[in-house]
Amino acid sequence: MYKEHPVFEKPENKNAKIWRYMDFTKFANLLDKSALFFSRADKLGDPFEGSYSKANIELRPQVYEGKIPPEVFAQLAEVAKSEKKFTAINSWYLNEYESAAMWKLYLKSNEGIAIQSSFEKLKNSLKDKEHVIYIGKVKYIDYEKDWIPESNLFFPFIHKRKSFEHEQELRALVQELRYKEGGRKLDWSNPPFDDGVYVKVDLSELIDKIYLAPTCPAWLFKLTKSVTKKYGFDKEVLQSSLDDTPVY
Repeated sequence: MYKEHPVFEKPENKNAKIWRYMDFTKFANLLDKSALFFSRADKLGDPFEGSYSKANIELRPQVYEGKIPPEVFAQLAEVAKSEKKFTAINSWYLNEYESAAMWKLYLKSNEGIAIQSSFEKLKNSLKDKEHVIYIGKVKYIDYEKDWIPESNLFFPFIHKRKSFEHEQELRALVQELRYKEGGRKLDWSNPPFDDGVYVKVDLSELIDKIYLAPTCPAWLFKLTKSVTKKYGFDKEVLQSSLDDTPVY
C-alpha cells in the first residue's frame, strides 16, 4: 500500500500525468499479473544508483566533526552498498506530454507501448497490503559538488546525476530491511528479492490511456486492443502522433 514519507517529494499537481514505456511482452505481463514490476536497485544498470556523492565523502569529516568517529564512515559506505539489494524501484516519466526521447531510449523496436496514468492514479492503484510503497520525484544533482542528505537511508535513492535529468523521473520504491535475531542489527546476508518484486495494482484505476509507438505496425495496434479487452479493460488505445505528417 502507498505511504507518504517526508523524504519523497510529491508532484505539486496530484493529477500530473506520468508515463511508463515498455514493449508488448511487458505490457501483456502487466495485464496477466495485475502487478507492476519493481526492479532491484542494483539491477537497474546505473552504477551510481543508491550511492552518495563525492561531496559527501569530502565533507563528512567537517560535517560530523566531534559527533561521529571517522571509522564509522566506512560502515556507512558498506550499508549504502548493501542497501541496494534490499530496495526495488518502479520508474515513470513525469510530464504532461509523451516524449520522443523516451520512445527512443526505452524501446529497441517499433513495437512499443506507453501507459498514461497520473500520480494520483498510481497512488490509488496500489492495493497490495504486503508491501509499503513510497512515491516521489527524483532530484538531479552534481555528484562532484552537491551534498546528499544522510539523515535517512532513502535519500540516495531519490537522487540521480544531472546527466539523467531528461528522464524527469517519478519513482515508486519498496525497501524491505531485515534484522538479525534480537532485532538490533540489520541483516545484510539475505535480500528479500532476487531481480525484483511484483506489486499488485488495480489496473482499472492505474491505466488512463494506452499509447502505441509512433511507428508501430497495424497488427500490433489491433492486437493490443484485443488483448486489453480480453483482460476486461475498456481503456482507450491510441497510436502516438509524434510521426504524423506535418502540414503547411
